[in-house]
Amino acid sequence: MADDDTVYMTEEGLEELKEELHRLRTEERSRIADEIAEARAKGDLSENAEYDAAKEEQGKLEARIAEIEDTIARARIVDESNVDDSKAYILSDVTVENLDTGDEQTFTLVSEQEADVSERKISVESPIGEALLGQEEGNEVAIDVPAGTVNFRVVDISR
Repeated sequence: MADDDTVYMTEEGLEELKEELHRLRTEERSRIADEIAEARAKGDLSENAEYDAAKEEQGKLEARIAEIEDTIARARIVDESNVDDSKAYILSDVTVENLDTGDEQTFTLVSEQEADVSERKISVESPIGEALLGQEEGNEVAIDVPAGTVNFRVVDISR
């Protein structure tokens, strides 16, 4: 990732990442090492699909560990008491009205690592999240999404 950008996160989100990192370093590394040892014990590695699969899984695991370590190193906890409530920023709950359909939705703006669409937590790096950042109540914004352009009005901003 080698990106110098700060990653703004909630304390809860950072703790979840640290827990995942611990689990990957301990349980998952150990499990994959055992799989590699089992496959290696079966003989000729040049034609051993189990060995190749375990080594590939190990590579993916190490990449994920490196990604989490990088994110943690760049993470900064957002102090909600210092965030301007009049504008949409990370950790804001933003209620928008779709001007084309009249439907209202509320999104919580979070870091990319904390995004979870099922909980209506959207990344500030997503098209909608990025477009809502810095907006105030009453502002109208046109957002380009894969399905076309969506027109929203910011109805409410809260924490």
